[in-house]
Amino acid sequence: MSVINTNIKSLVSQNAMVKNNRDLADAMQQLSTGKRINSAKDDAAGLAISSRMTAQITGLDQAVRNGNDAVSMLQTTEGAMIEMTNMLQRMRELAVQSSNDTYTAVDRGYLDLEFQQLKTEINRITDTTEWNGMAFLNGSTTNDDGTVGKFEFQVGANNGQIITHTISDMGYRADPGLAAFATTTPNVVAAVGPPAVAAQAQVSTLTLSGIYMADDVISFTAGGETKTYTVLAADLASADNAVNLASIAAKLLTAADTPMGTAGVTRTGNVLTFTAATAGTGFSTNSSITLTKDNGALTNLRALTILNNTDANTSLNQLDVAINRVNTERAGLGAVINRLNYAVDNLANVSLNTSESRSRIMDADYAKASSELARTQIISQAATAMLAQANQQPQSVLKLLQG
Repeated sequence: MSVINTNIKSLVSQNAMVKNNRDLADAMQQLSTGKRINSAKDDAAGLAISSRMTAQITGLDQAVRNGNDAVSMLQTTEGAMIEMTNMLQRMRELAVQSSNDTYTAVDRGYLDLEFQQLKTEINRITDTTEWNGMAFLNGSTTNDDGTVGKFEFQVGANNGQIITHTISDMGYRADPGLAAFATTTPNVVAAVGPPAVAAQAQVSTLTLSGIYMADDVISFTAGGETKTYTVLAADLASADNAVNLASIAAKLLTAADTPMGTAGVTRTGNVLTFTAATAGTGFSTNSSITLTKDNGALTNLRALTILNNTDANTSLNQLDVAINRVNTERAGLGAVINRLNYAVDNLANVSLNTSESRSRIMDADYAKASSELARTQIISQAATAMLAQANQQPQSVLKLLQG
């Protein structure tokens, strides 16, 4: 049957060209992007799987960096402890030297000068050793749960994949602040005699001494009232400790709310003076101090001296304790550093294998894609030729109309 209005052969050729051109476009897109899956229509399930794998890979790669950062921080910590150990060993050597009775008191005083400087430097190192702005040897760094010195290192792509290590407070208060009352006039309640003794007003003094730290809490009772004051960082701004003590005493004077019960209060420098308002009147006094830091692992070093044979031998025993504590802390650091290194190696291996798995799903096979491109190009050229033939064929009907 010869028809003109509906060219079936042309329609067949057109449909074949549309499908082939779609395959050609897919092959060209794969070769252009290097990906087998460029949109969900290419492979919906494969796209979902590869997306989850991408999340794992980026998480694993960040976990590798986290682990390396943790190793760096802990190595910084141990580096500080190496110097602390060296100084403790030198202090022990000086203690052994001073324990020998061939040295005079003057000689031992010279030895103690170096001994005290090394002791102070150990404490200073614990306060000043930092990594990324965090001082982690003096107990000032806390975890979200409030645990002092606790660190949680995220070494996995998912929640809860952590390695935990706690760094002990290795310092001590070199000279803890004190607040002490002293009654300077006897508490004579009334006149007595004979012989006649006039009634006297009780006078008590509260003297601040030592070195305070921010958040130390001073509590005192005088004239029947109890007051507290929390030391602020602003109170400790001066390099001269006497100025700091006077600043704290001034704040205590304000807290006392003069007159305080039966006592009037005045201040001179770091001393508060409480005086009974009436002769023959007495009042109770008391004071206490809560220190923010007084329990570091090396607190036993605070009072050590080597000024005589007895003190030198006591220092020997305490230095052995201190060296053992530092060794224990360093052993813990070494163990967790090794663990982190193994964890990082494993993370890198898992990331590699996951990337390889994602590649099998997502990446284009260039050999296959280039073959598909060649096939679809040949078919496209052939289909174009066949469409031309199909469009030409109806013209043969004109011969039937020739008379």
